[in-house]
Amino acid sequence: MRPGAPPGGTDRERYAEIRRRLDAGESLSAISRVTGLDRKTVQRFARAGSAGELLGKATSRESKLDDFTPYLRQRWNQGVTDAAALHAELRERGWAGSEQTVRRYVRPFRQALAAPGPALAVPKTRQITGWLLTRPDHLHAGEQAQLQAIRARCPHIDALAGHVTAFAEMMTARTGSRDLESWLAAVEADDQAGLRSLAAGIRTDQQAVTNGLTLPWNSGMVEGTVNKIKMIKRQMYGRAGFGLLLPD
Repeated sequence: MRPGAPPGGTDRERYAEIRRRLDAGESLSAISRVTGLDRKTVQRFARAGSAGELLGKATSRESKLDDFTPYLRQRWNQGVTDAAALHAELRERGWAGSEQTVRRYVRPFRQALAAPGPALAVPKTRQITGWLLTRPDHLHAGEQAQLQAIRARCPHIDALAGHVTAFAEMMTARTGSRDLESWLAAVEADDQAGLRSLAAGIRTDQQAVTNGLTLPWNSGMVEGTVNKIKMIKRQMYGRAGFGLLLPD
């Protein structure tokens, strides 16, 4: 990979090139421009501790193949490296997916000497999100341990969990007038795209949000009534007519 060249090569080659440029003091944006890679891709490579870590992530994402990946890894390490043949074997075992999905899954293996060993069970994204949004004392001991392990291994999720916890404490203790501004400043200074978007929305009507996080009153009863009216409206959809106006 050289200046002006298209983003070709293997992940290992891209990783080596990006690491070399980072060590030389180049910024992520500069590397993105020179290599032709998307900035988010460059950032993902920069955060990885090694090229092998990238390969592990690529083959451990949630997939329709989840129940069949141990078999695929086993067969690959046994010498069956043809995607069409692997697809045919999976079809015999009841999988109805496409050959392209299998081909996409095994593609990273061609950059390594062998397929990765059996991966540890990784919690689903929705499950991790649920843990982050649940009071810690409402989680089982096993869930707390898994969440702590994830936070220890991923600084990005650890920072996200800290922001979520701080907001929850501010909301339950009603300290918005004191803490909301500092929370917004911390989020805006962090690399959390979703939370930064939330912070931008709060800024558009910050006083109202501050009141909601400080005052004891809320619009819960009003919202409940509105939801009830909407439910009745949905139930009556398509049933209105002049017959309803006529006396029995």
